[in-house]
Amino acid sequence: MQAQIQALLAAAEEAGTGGATTRFNSGSHMEVAKPAIFNGEAGKVGGFIMACRLFLRMKLRGATVEEQVQWVLSYVQGGSADVWKENMMEELELGEVEYESVEEFLTSLKKEFGGGEEESVKAAELRKLEQGGKTMEEFVQEFKRAARGSRYEGRPLIEEFKRGMNRGIRRKLMEAENLPASIEQWYKRATALDRNWRESRREEERLRERKEMGGTAPKQEQQQILP
Repeated sequence: MQAQIQALLAAAEEAGTGGATTRFNSGSHMEVAKPAIFNGEAGKVGGFIMACRLFLRMKLRGATVEEQVQWVLSYVQGGSADVWKENMMEELELGEVEYESVEEFLTSLKKEFGGGEEESVKAAELRKLEQGGKTMEEFVQEFKRAARGSRYEGRPLIEEFKRGMNRGIRRKLMEAENLPASIEQWYKRATALDRNWRESRREEERLRERKEMGGTAPKQEQQQILP
């Protein structure tokens, strides 16, 4: 099976650079990043699976399920993942396990390495997030990424979002006549307030600069007129 994996990697590399489109690729010549090596670390399993899904969808859609599974396994290396990978490859060769789709395999991989530990990592990351100097758009994207898989939802999720945003924006939202009802409404209204505040600051800066320039102009003119 190791030889099959090497052959598939070579074909995937060719597909990634524009070749092998007949078999593996459905016409896309878009550059797609390959997943980073996964060593079994629970906090990284979600990102690894997402990267695998994207590459498989864009570059290896025409490969068989067996080939897609072998391709994913080629990026599972090191740490606690090595033993699991060896056992999985042996079971596949002996026909002891068979997957109807690569998605089924990715689900089993997530259960093996994710479980409750990944949720704990995600929840801890969510509780540490703060907006700081980031725009609200940037903070919302970070918050959504951390919230995915953390098991936070509903009111607890909203409370974490409120805690992480800058105090001024939070105060303005809390003083509003009608509070946002859902997390999506919190995202939308917080982003609008933050955008307006930043635009107001930029406008104030522009006015200040104009005022300073206007204040010095008469003196310069006076110096030019007086002997």
